[in-house]
Amino acid sequence: MPEIAEGLRITGSVAALLMGAGWFLSLMKRDASIVDPMWSMVFVAAAWSMHLFGSGEGGSGRSTLVLVMVTVWGLRLAAHLGERKWGTAEDYRYTAMRRRYRPFELWSLLIVFGLQGTLAVVVSLPLQAVLTDRNAAPLGWLDWLGLAVWVIGFAVETVSDAQLRRFRSGEANRRAVMDRGLWRYSRHPNYFGDCLVWWGIFLPAAAAGEWWTVVGPLVMTILLLRVSGVAMLERTIVDRRPGYADYVRRTSSFIPKRPRP
Repeated sequence: MPEIAEGLRITGSVAALLMGAGWFLSLMKRDASIVDPMWSMVFVAAAWSMHLFGSGEGGSGRSTLVLVMVTVWGLRLAAHLGERKWGTAEDYRYTAMRRRYRPFELWSLLIVFGLQGTLAVVVSLPLQAVLTDRNAAPLGWLDWLGLAVWVIGFAVETVSDAQLRRFRSGEANRRAVMDRGLWRYSRHPNYFGDCLVWWGIFLPAAAAGEWWTVVGPLVMTILLLRVSGVAMLERTIVDRRPGYADYVRRTSSFIPKRPRP
């Protein structure tokens, strides 16, 4: 399929360029955690590159819808993570990797920047399918369902991030457990919202007949649940935050539910 080959080529080139630049910057700053705010910008840059330079129907309703969804999501997440990262030391996860993998300067190109760039290419398959589609059909009910899912996910992610930021701004809460607002119903509502965003982005690709791009949101869901999201945080958070074990007992790990008594 020439359209998908074009999408992979453009997205792969953008990911290689941005992650390569990020790797060089991380060597100068000795801080690999700058990759976190860069992650979402790969999707935004790839989407706009396909929109501006690809051969798809860039002015179609579906491509415009998907372009807006990924741009709003990506810019907000990059700003949020960038603000949180600004002026801080390297995240403890990358510091632990720095001790484990030597020479880390070379390993980080593969297991940090290279890996995340590759995953971005896979996760963005729905974007590639829509933004390189040369025979875009009018918007249908599946597109609007995707927008509704995206709006819910974006709202949940944005509100939960804001709630956690306000909570952590209080000196007395630095080691306390956040169990208010959306965090009362899920231990990771921000990740749940992020997951919904990508299922919402997938539905317009499904509406275009590209159901196989379900690989993208499936990979994102696995990452959030089993790899870099919930699983990674909860391996150490019980030791770092007194009271977290009780929070685990009464609160759903991912999908928001009524807390247990």
